[in-house]
Amino acid sequence: MSEDIYSNLKQLGGETRIPASPEEAELERVPNPQADVAYNVRFTAPEFTSLCPMTGQPDFAHLVIDYVPGPWLVESKSLKLFLTSFRNHGAFHEDCTVSIARRLADFLDPQWLRIGGYWYPRGGIPIDVFWQTGPLPEGVWIPDQGVPPYRGRG
Repeated sequence: MSEDIYSNLKQLGGETRIPASPEEAELERVPNPQADVAYNVRFTAPEFTSLCPMTGQPDFAHLVIDYVPGPWLVESKSLKLFLTSFRNHGAFHEDCTVSIARRLADFLDPQWLRIGGYWYPRGGIPIDVFWQTGPLPEGVWIPDQGVPPYRGRG
């Protein structure tokens, strides 16, 4: 693999600051050197944090992002910084989850992408949010996301 596919990356290998907002966060990508193969990439963010837009209280989620790359791979440090930028961002669970997925889908043009947002309970109600771009490409193994449904004392 040639190093030149990495030459335009600005955040990897250097000191970076946490973006103030998701809009300010800069996702980066590199050409997919295995673009002729259909395979799944999974990112798991078990400590995702955002803010309730009404109360300002923190909300916590376990995010699982699966994608079958097309021409691009997301650079993982830029993804981490993008996800971290939600720490001071006020939005409902549904908006956070779907916004993340849509931004990635628009940026990467994957063959397929899905997100599972497993939000921890606040006010006694856990909220799970799921979104995907369309049908799964044939022949690609996508394991279960492995996050059990929330169970309280019941």
